[in-house]
Amino acid sequence: MIRKNLPARRSSVTFDLTFWDQPWQVTVGYYDMNQTEPGEVFVNASRRAGADLDVMTRDASILMSLALQHGVPLETIAGALTRNPSGGPGGIMGAIADRMKVVKLKG
Repeated sequence: MIRKNLPARRSSVTFDLTFWDQPWQVTVGYYDMNQTEPGEVFVNASRRAGADLDVMTRDASILMSLALQHGVPLETIAGALTRNPSGGPGGIMGAIADRMKVVKLKG
């Protein structure tokens, strides 16, 4: 697959999310101004979460961004991530993917 480059000027949305009783800040960058095609994700853990957790989530967001830029649909990513027995997200990246696909984010 060929990587689809993001435009130099793009729409983005930043939102807060609580998961594992931790606050997270997520920024999603879009290919289009209507915010229908996500192309990049940045995740920051709270300061109290610890440096290791912050590094892991930043790395996971880079991998999610690369998958999106190589044409993997968000629904496929969300479906591939770990789920708990009730079908909810098992980790923070699943919670982010669910939020991105269920709620049309507007800044």
